[in-house]
Amino acid sequence: MNSAKEDLRDPSLRRVGIISSISLSVVTLFTFAVAFMTPPLSGPLAAGQRILYPYTNILERFPRDYYWMYPALLMMLIFIVYLATIDQYAAPGRKVFSRIALIFGAMAAGILFTDYFVQLTVIQPSLLNGELEGIALLSQYNPHGIFIALEEAGYLLMAVAILFLAPVFAGRGKVKGALRWTAVLNFLLAIISLAVITAIYGISREYIFEIAIITLDFASLFILGLLSARLFAMRENYNN
Repeated sequence: MNSAKEDLRDPSLRRVGIISSISLSVVTLFTFAVAFMTPPLSGPLAAGQRILYPYTNILERFPRDYYWMYPALLMMLIFIVYLATIDQYAAPGRKVFSRIALIFGAMAAGILFTDYFVQLTVIQPSLLNGELEGIALLSQYNPHGIFIALEEAGYLLMAVAILFLAPVFAGRGKVKGALRWTAVLNFLLAIISLAVITAIYGISREYIFEIAIITLDFASLFILGLLSARLFAMRENYNN
């Protein structure tokens, strides 16, 4: 028996795979729910109270507008663990795809983890100390600031990482087929939404695409997590 098959039959891989997959779905759903209950207060979709440039009158918004970033930080870490288990699960001839997914996923998670961590540890202390230089460009309330740009970049890379998971799930079976379709459709819809939104709004798209790509990626991660947990639990998947 070769080492690849020994790895696939390792019970620790199944345990980590199931736990990371379920955790990914649960934390993703929770993060999206909290974020959904935090409506934008600036930009094109703002309703009611609006926060305007230079976005310095936000002291009372902390921490309520930042709650969703805490589970989002955890989600990025779980995403990397999930991709690592998929890489270990992948058949030898398909590990090139799982490794590419892991690399792009690490890039995405690194960008997004840093983006959220900066918001939680830089913005509020700077405002409390009257250090306002550069806050407008960094603030999450800036609809075309660095925060939004990094989110767009991070979640686009995440869509690429998810796409490269599709070849890993080659083979027969409804679960594997659903995993492949989820991965491919997520990427296609991400590219289509980017093209359509850019065509309509140009450089003034603000955070419209950010909302679209986050919704797509979160939905895909939720589905992938549930399906992957089922895949890791099916013993027959470790015999080929």
